[in-house]
Amino acid sequence: MKSLILKDIYNIMHNMKALVLMLFIFLFITIPQGGAAAYAITCCILCAMMVVTTFSFDENAKWEKYAMIMPISRKDLVLSKFVILLCFCLFGTVFGGVLGIAGSAIIGRFHITSASEWQELLAVCLAGVAISFFLGSLVIPLLFKFGAEKARTLMLAAFLLPVLLCLGLYYLLRSFGIELTDSVVLLLTCISPLVLLLWTAAMYRISFGIFKKAEF
Repeated sequence: MKSLILKDIYNIMHNMKALVLMLFIFLFITIPQGGAAAYAITCCILCAMMVVTTFSFDENAKWEKYAMIMPISRKDLVLSKFVILLCFCLFGTVFGGVLGIAGSAIIGRFHITSASEWQELLAVCLAGVAISFFLGSLVIPLLFKFGAEKARTLMLAAFLLPVLLCLGLYYLLRSFGIELTDSVVLLLTCISPLVLLLWTAAMYRISFGIFKKAEF
């Protein structure tokens, strides 16, 4: 599986100019408005979407058809997409965090000596990784099912669905008189890693089921 991950990283590294340019454009747009935290989340989400590009490379090179005659299992091929997604999320967070801190410090929106600002930024970065990985893992089954080009048109609906579900849950809790107090938020934060793990396992099983039935 290591070779599969390195393949995707190699392909992306040769097409980084557009991504880096876009990240720098958002640097000047996001930092003055939202500071380092907003920029870190933006970078994380944008980098997570690069998983779509890896599927485009695979389709153009007919990679899956070639991989099936190599000693590569379908499970490893599917799993590698989730691993590379996590790598993209982490890269986006680190890249966005470093540049975000530098840019925010220059304009006075981040104070290097403030422990509370560091804690807030760390919490936001972790949340950004979780959200980006959640959305990215939702897209992977669509990519395996419909291919990169067709899946792009479904991505908006895929992203809106979790947002609508969260809003629905929020208003449902309010209708039962349950307020989002600090204790409730802490509880949701504590169980979120388990929810994300279960979600990832479900998306992997769906993706593998789709890819297992694919014919090349």
